[in-house]
Amino acid sequence: MRSGRLTVALIFGGRSAEHEVSLRSATSVFAAMDKNKYQVIPILITQQGAWYMRPSEPSSFRSQHDLSENDRLLFSPDPAHKGFLKINARGRNERFAVDVVFPVLHGTYGEDGTLQGLLELANVPYVGCGVLASAVGMDKVVMKGAFRDNGLEVGPFFWFLSRDWHERRSAILDKMRVRRCPLFVKPANLGSSVGITRVEDPSRFETAVDLAASYDRKILVEDEIVGRELEVSVLGNDLAQASLPGEIVSHADFYDYEEKYLTDSAELVIPADLTPEIQERARKAAVAAFRAVDGSGLARADMFLTPGDRIIVNEINTLPGFTSISMYPKLWEATGISYSKLIDRLVDLALERHQEKQPIRTDRTQP
Repeated sequence: MRSGRLTVALIFGGRSAEHEVSLRSATSVFAAMDKNKYQVIPILITQQGAWYMRPSEPSSFRSQHDLSENDRLLFSPDPAHKGFLKINARGRNERFAVDVVFPVLHGTYGEDGTLQGLLELANVPYVGCGVLASAVGMDKVVMKGAFRDNGLEVGPFFWFLSRDWHERRSAILDKMRVRRCPLFVKPANLGSSVGITRVEDPSRFETAVDLAASYDRKILVEDEIVGRELEVSVLGNDLAQASLPGEIVSHADFYDYEEKYLTDSAELVIPADLTPEIQERARKAAVAAFRAVDGSGLARADMFLTPGDRIIVNEINTLPGFTSISMYPKLWEATGISYSKLIDRLVDLALERHQEKQPIRTDRTQP
């Protein structure tokens, strides 16, 4: 499917509370990409939403203090442009096409289907899940509905909008009081445990909701599930495969942003110590979750194994952390695919899916 050296736009940063996480992931991806196979063009999206071409060197992922207006970019949704437009010194647009886009964006405006929709309009191949899977995978409420409809068990939860919180707060508080703490209060559309509170005392519920509502208009409230935290990586398109399961052993109240990215105190047990039967059930649940959201390329399924050996699927992450020590690549390494080979496979899957979509008719008047 490949023909010579590919030009890859590595997009990172983004208008998201997970901006810094993206920089870490993109640094690792860039370092692992074989420069004999790929001409890598780093493209930064600032937290204000501006797009910049960056030099093809590691420092581009660490510093944003040398941004120049001469490096500003536009992305054209016109398929004839085949990608990006660069504004030259005379104020004119110069086209430069890429073979494939590798988004390494976490959270809103990158992982949630918005960027994927732009890439679909431009008819440019890109790594990872499409518009639907990205949007469903970002909205934890819609995601859980998709899981249930496909026979997967999810934990008890309820949700409401920030407008509901302002207009009928007492009814929501009543709904909370009939549940048993601890509860988890989350923004429905965010990752990396940003904006999440573990509520042990009902008196802290309102503060937790206010925090979640500062990140999203939809708030999710989940009952705590007692069990082991398992994660399984998924790779593929229509015929997806699952990695060996891993286990997160948290030493905090829960596996939060600080423990994930700052203190590094959680233990990652790879592979998890499971019986062959439970291991296989976890892998099947991960692929089922992937198919439930119409996933493609990659995802990571997070689930709980209860003391009674039930598998409860918590969520799917359609663009998981991608540093060299992140769970997604480490699980594949334990399953037999190295980090650099994993990147090659993801690029191939992007090109494969794009090629398969080209014969789809968009004009009923044409034969």
